[in-house]
Order: sequence, then C-alpha cells, then structure tokens
Amino acid sequence: MSDLSSEEVVVVGGGFGGLSAACYLADAGAEVRLLEKNEQLGGRASRLEAEGFEFDMGPSWYLMPDVFERFFAYFGKEPSDFYDLERLDPHYRVFFKDGDRLDVTGNNAEMREKFEAYEPGAAEAFDDYLATSERHYETAMEKFVYEDRSRLRDWVDLDVLTAAPIGLQLLGSMQGHVGDYFDHPKLQQIMQYTLVFLGGSPKNTPALYNMMSHVDFNLGVYYPEDGIASVVEALVELGEGLGVTYETDAEVAEIARRKEGFLVETVHGETLHPDEVVVNADYAHAERELLPDHERQYDDGYWDDRTYAPSAFLMYMGVEGDVEPLAHHTLVLPTDWEPHFDDIFEEADWPDDPAYYLCVPSKTDDSVAPEGHSNLFVLVPVAPGLHDGDAVREEYREKILADIAENTGVDLRDRVVYEKQFAVSDFGERYNATEGTALGLAHTLRQTALLRPNNRSSAVDGLYFTGSFTTPGIGMPMCLISGQNTAERLISDHE
Repeated sequence: MSDLSSEEVVVVGGGFGGLSAACYLADAGAEVRLLEKNEQLGGRASRLEAEGFEFDMGPSWYLMPDVFERFFAYFGKEPSDFYDLERLDPHYRVFFKDGDRLDVTGNNAEMREKFEAYEPGAAEAFDDYLATSERHYETAMEKFVYEDRSRLRDWVDLDVLTAAPIGLQLLGSMQGHVGDYFDHPKLQQIMQYTLVFLGGSPKNTPALYNMMSHVDFNLGVYYPEDGIASVVEALVELGEGLGVTYETDAEVAEIARRKEGFLVETVHGETLHPDEVVVNADYAHAERELLPDHERQYDDGYWDDRTYAPSAFLMYMGVEGDVEPLAHHTLVLPTDWEPHFDDIFEEADWPDDPAYYLCVPSKTDDSVAPEGHSNLFVLVPVAPGLHDGDAVREEYREKILADIAENTGVDLRDRVVYEKQFAVSDFGERYNATEGTALGLAHTLRQTALLRPNNRSSAVDGLYFTGSFTTPGIGMPMCLISGQNTAERLISDHE
C-alpha cells in the first residue's frame, strides 16, 4: 500500500469492517483514530459478562479460517499469535421437528452415507454439489470478493468475463439451484441453512452463495478460545501495534465536509478535523442522521426500498447443570421452514413455527460458565421492524422454551439462573441498526456485488464506508475484507 504519512483518518464505528480498515490505513502510514459509540469495541461482536458467565452477543461461528489467515499474514502475523482455535466435531447438530436428528461433521465420507440414507443418489449429488461449491468459492473469492468490484466499470474486464459462469449464477435462486441436486426437503435445508447468516431466504438469495457449503463441509467450523471476543481483542492489539488510537463511548453526532478536510463531532462535543473519514456505522443511519442532506448519496426512498436482513430474538441464559443432548452449535428446524421465511420477508410477523439456533460454548470452553453450569443463547431470526415490547417478548420466550423442550428434550424452564434478552429494538438502540436488523442488508439479487451501496461516497470526496452494508457483504470474514477494500480505495484515491 501507499504512504499516507501526512493523512489523518477518523474511522466511525469499531465493528470488524472498521477495525480492519483502521489496521490497513495505519499500516500505510495514516494517523488513525477510531471512534466507537458503545463501551467496547467489536460492533455486534460484543461480549456480555454477568454472574460468572461470558456470552458472545453477536457472531458465534468462526468460519472461513483462510480469510483470517490472509488478513493477519498481510501484517506478518498469524491467528495463533493471538488466539487458539479448536475445530468443532460435530460442526453442528440438527434437530428436525418431526423427531429426526442429524450431526453434520467434518467427515465427508460419513456425510455422503447420511445423505444417501435420505435419498437414493444423494451421495453422488453431494459430491457434485460440493465440487461446484468449491469451484464457486475459489473463483468468487479471487475474482469478486478480494477484488473490489463496486463500480460497473470494474465488471467489464477479462477477469470477469473468464469467470462468467460464476457471474451467471447471480441470475438464479438458491432454492432452484439446490433443488437441481436434492429432492429431499431436509437435504435442501442442510444446504441452505447458511443463508440465515447472509440475511436471506432460499427464494431471494442468489445461487452464487452455494459456495457457503464449501465453507461448511470442507473448510470447517471452529471455536476461538474465549470466544469471538478474543478475535476482536486480536484486531485491536494488532491495530494498537500499528499506531491506531481507539476511543469508546464516543458516539458521533455529525459528519460534514469542510473546505479543508472534515468536521466530525461526537455527542459529547468533541470535534475532530480529519482529512478522510471511514464510516463503519450503519450505512443508512449515517446517511440519514449524520450527514447534511446535500452530502447524502441516497434519498429516503432508496433506504425504504431496501431489503434488510432479519433481526433476532435472543435469550442469553446461564443454566444450572448440563444441557445434553445439545451440541456447541445446534439448529432446530421445522419440517417446512417456508412459513418462517415468509414471516420474515413477506408478512413481518413473529414466526409461529420458528427455525432457530442454540449456541452452547460451555460444551467446548469451561471458562465461559461457573462450574456446574452451562452457558447458552437462543437465536430466533425474526423480521426487522417488529414491535418487541415486554409482553410480546415474554409470550415468545415461553413459546421458544417449550419448543426447545419438545424438540430437543432439553427443558430449561426451571434451571435458568441468569437471563438477558436482546431483540429488534435493542439492535436499533445499541447499534443504530436500521429497522433493528441484526446483520445489515440482505444478500438478495438486487443487493449483491455492485448493487450494494458504494464503499466510496459519490457525493463527498474523502468519505468512505465499510462493513456489512457494502461489498462484499455480511459476516465477520466479509467485513474484514470490506475493511481492506475500503482502505485500498482510499489509498488509491490519495495516490
């Protein structure tokens, strides 16, 4: 990267995109100051500590280890310099609500047999699907993810044309693509569940994201010692070594372009005048609440017309005793999950028969719960924008706990010694999340690749954006790459 030794850059927001961009910019010589609204860094990857329990409040799956390795390698480091990883076995457990149960492991020969037991010919289809998924992953990462193609002209070159078959996958849905390989609805669900992490449904997510099955089955699922918070600490430690200055409890109230540089003002009245600004806050919030009208790229109609990724109803629970038969990662899926996706994307209602996820890190890490107790959280994807008052939450809590007892055999109701709930309005309040989305913009056909909001403002020179609203999209690995892409765009413009 270039020399930015004369530049002062403010990064607004300390999520993975902001932490990543700060490292790259500081490495290039800039004086980087990162302002974070909340009391800790990490954005949605916050940590909750209470009564001897430690909860990762946001991301809990460590996927795509190659992305983390590549990130740290750029700075002459590796993940093991900061945290230890344990590969999970099983990767996750699935309870279907008809009484069926399946462990997804890192042993693909074993998985072939399990698939074949559901559907004759599914073992061969599994091989074919994974081969396609791996090819898509390698091509997409090289041509479309690490290469920042956020402008139309970026797509008109030889690299993109040679990868045209991958690009054409944008035209189909995951539902249709998976249906070409598997007829059994349970096998289709297993191949599509990762769409929840992308904020989409099988009907509205492009088939390109079949590459997530390569991530799932081939690359593995890991747990960093002490949880995802240890990855945040690694990024911060790396940034500090590069000279980044971090400020928490420093919510930004205004960003405005001045003749020379910017004005960045916090709610506490602190005023900064950097040369450039990188925004890792919620993109829609930044445009509508932080910038003057004449410095916005998109009007209210644009933001109102976006498809936002789901929000979530979360219960963080400290529980007395063990929680067999739950695994570290457990999915509970209805036989037909289409009504749940309809409740998220069509009806905007609380799901009547929800698909949900349970995370039990105490299965792997003794340090996250007192002796004789289990640490777990329940996450139910729900529509953004839902009303989630106390009465609604209490009613839904009882529904979910009864559902867990019925479908996994684990009755938590008389064993909870600590509990905190977090839902739509909390995402809005803590993260300024538009409509309380838990993730950002969904990866729909109209919101993929160059159709996502720009990482460089088209209205204001020197203003940049990073994180889950822009390219390449949602998730810790993608936000790490987003930080790199945004930093490279800033440096390129400076040159």
